[in-house]
Amino acid sequence: MCGPHLPPTSINIPSFLTQTTFLHSKVLNTPTLPPPSSTSSQNYGPKIRAVSSLEEFPPNALRRKKDPRWRGGFSLGVDLGFSRTGLALSKGFSIRPLMVLKLRGQKLEVRLLEIAEQEEADEFIIGLPKSCDGKETPQSNKVRSVAGRLAVRAAERGWRVYLQDEHGTSTEATGLMIDMGLSKFARHTSNDAYAALVLLERYFSMSGEETEIVMPKDMDLQEKLRRGVPKDIDFFPEELEG
Repeated sequence: MCGPHLPPTSINIPSFLTQTTFLHSKVLNTPTLPPPSSTSSQNYGPKIRAVSSLEEFPPNALRRKKDPRWRGGFSLGVDLGFSRTGLALSKGFSIRPLMVLKLRGQKLEVRLLEIAEQEEADEFIIGLPKSCDGKETPQSNKVRSVAGRLAVRAAERGWRVYLQDEHGTSTEATGLMIDMGLSKFARHTSNDAYAALVLLERYFSMSGEETEIVMPKDMDLQEKLRRGVPKDIDFFPEELEG
């Protein structure tokens, strides 16, 4: 039996309002390609061809590692579920659980984009289900499908979508909430959001180096990702100079 991926981290988390792969990082094309041959069937779901490295499309955590003075770049952690999706938000060095959505399909994708805009996030960190030995599961392919559709919509705005191994995050989230003294009811209603928080913690602790970026096949969208979003003058006042 596999144990937790990482021990819970002791952090000071503000209260929130509840609402009703590895190798080195790689770039992925969406939609997915046909399934591989039976000789490589140890993982469920199709493999996706790597086309570039994250040096070209670095996640915020990697940018921070390379330049501690780097400013900007908020991250939205997403713990996808069949009926509930937990969200957490990272702004600077602060990570907090945000909310739990009870939406599916297109309504969920549209709502995720709305929340990212409200919170000024420019990247999504989506949990990818894996077994304790690092292999993908039947649920992994479903998450990849959602991430692929979201990546196309996000790229229109210059936002990026990454996948991060989420194995053990729910267990770690439960342990974290128990340590915080949350009630059983609060743990039940908030677990998904705290799982997203643990996901973001893992992402930043690894400096984004074990994420996968989900890349639209459309070349125009890829170019929008290269340009990124316009710089926020609150973080880059020098952009107004001259």
